[in-house]
Amino acid sequence: MKRLLCSVATFAFAFAATAHADPNPLRNAYFGETHMHTAFSLDAYIGGTRLMPADALRFAQGEAVTMPDGTVMQHERPLDFATVTDHSEYLGEMYSTMFKDAPGHDNPDLVTLRGLTDIEDRQSWFFKYVVSNNRGSNPQHPDFFAGPGTTKSAWDLIVTAANEANKPGEFSAMIGFEWSAAPNGANLHRNIIFRDDNVPENVVSYVDLNTEEQLWEWMRLQESGGKHLLAIPHNSNASKGRMFPDTDSFGAPLSLEYARTRAHFEPLIEMLQVKGGSEVHRKFWAADEFSDFENADSIQKNSGRIFSKRDFVRGGLERGLVHEFNLGQNPFKYGFIGGTDNHNGLMSAVAEDNFIGAHGPEDGTVERRRTGDILGWIDGKDLSIGSLAAVWATENTRSAIFDAMRRRETYATSGPRIKLRMFGGVGLSDPIGPEAMAREGYLNGTPMGGTLPSIAVAPTLTLYAEKDPMGANLDRIQIIKGWVDVHGDLNEKIIDVVWSGDRQPDPVTGKLPAVGNTVDLSTALFTNDIGASVLSGSWTDADFNPGEAAFYYARALEIPTPRWSTYDAVRNGLPLLEDVPAIIQERAWGSPIWYAPGQ
Repeated sequence: MKRLLCSVATFAFAFAATAHADPNPLRNAYFGETHMHTAFSLDAYIGGTRLMPADALRFAQGEAVTMPDGTVMQHERPLDFATVTDHSEYLGEMYSTMFKDAPGHDNPDLVTLRGLTDIEDRQSWFFKYVVSNNRGSNPQHPDFFAGPGTTKSAWDLIVTAANEANKPGEFSAMIGFEWSAAPNGANLHRNIIFRDDNVPENVVSYVDLNTEEQLWEWMRLQESGGKHLLAIPHNSNASKGRMFPDTDSFGAPLSLEYARTRAHFEPLIEMLQVKGGSEVHRKFWAADEFSDFENADSIQKNSGRIFSKRDFVRGGLERGLVHEFNLGQNPFKYGFIGGTDNHNGLMSAVAEDNFIGAHGPEDGTVERRRTGDILGWIDGKDLSIGSLAAVWATENTRSAIFDAMRRRETYATSGPRIKLRMFGGVGLSDPIGPEAMAREGYLNGTPMGGTLPSIAVAPTLTLYAEKDPMGANLDRIQIIKGWVDVHGDLNEKIIDVVWSGDRQPDPVTGKLPAVGNTVDLSTALFTNDIGASVLSGSWTDADFNPGEAAFYYARALEIPTPRWSTYDAVRNGLPLLEDVPAIIQERAWGSPIWYAPGQ
């Protein structure tokens, strides 16, 4: 193990997320949102959301917006890119609801919808039109659907809002929507993101296409027409074991064609959102001391959801290696991305100290967040603030952001703007600064999201992480390795590569002592007296076997800070909740680097 600790004063980070006149071949870190809903989503509108796509994109760029209750919200720091991903299901119905000249606007059901104020009435609508219909195996449009022309009108407005907000070199407004499949309550939703404004005339929904295979076939048709698009599965922790399956939607064993198709159209997966984390769960990864992060156990109270190992991304990555061993192709070769799934129009509202909920009155008060639940999905106290999407791109344009997503040179953070990077290759040097690391990494190695070429000797992985300038210091950077041995068995290990302070691993257990804790729970304040502003180092895999497929991903952790529920309690003079953590360690997850023998 090689270890190097440095400070921001020593190495200023060269890749600030700012506009550049010329593309940067070493790439810049850009932060954004890939999963957010406005009033065009039926469930958001039922909850009282009235912000439109144009409003959400203004908020993303740092402008103030006014919520229905009069609260004014504004980002401390604008985002670099953002995508509105309203549900394609009921998009036309929402157009009819909100526009007086739209077909069907005077339908009695829509008159009722526009007048909903009581929380029980809103919940009744949600269960009738979302749960009982869209979570079934044969979803249908409701009687108040006025035809596909209304869906097209709504889609045109979404596209227009993105095109008007797009400012190449300054802010990238991507175009997208959400296909919201939930057969028997299994969350199989996908966000569809486009590279540019060459988009279809209309969207498709779970009403139109009932399986992932049908969605991918529709995407293939779009590609054949010259369009560029990708899909991002999300919230796998609620997939009821179906996000990383061994059979296709029709019950047949996964085929080589399935694996190739899925890997082509789905390069990324969401790691964390308001409904909890999808990396790991403490029940299945007890040896991982950081596996208890935003586990969202109350998701299991509803819809027959019982967590299994294959509901989580690390489990999916491991299953992907098994399928590659058997098929010759990995169907779950996912890079990591972040999103919030906010249903209030607020792009990436991910500040722990300013969380106002994500679902209108369902979690819009302190009391509801402490004692209520959100529409039969999750207890308010189990909510996360969601996550940020981060990409390494040559410039801040739609095409460059999309291309970074396509090649999986991405990562997710639990909210802070941590900068995280990893390269892999034979004989890479100890990092002597982020720019030198990137130059060598691109010249002689593979960036995160990529696949190492066939090699006969052990690869070295180089890592760099920098704290959010407005956030907490860093505790450590870890590498998580998963591999399939020559017998086809799964293996896993977690390596502390570089850390702050003068701590040393226990000589018997190898475990690194905790970084410490400066949080004052009576005031919800912490200090940066511990931790480091920058961490960098390298690790060579001494157990590498060139005949065994593997993945490696980096996880950077902050020092402990207060959770949003602690801020809520302190601000309102309430006791801390006893059954959720009072403190958390925010983190960033870097997309894996894979090794596949013979590739």
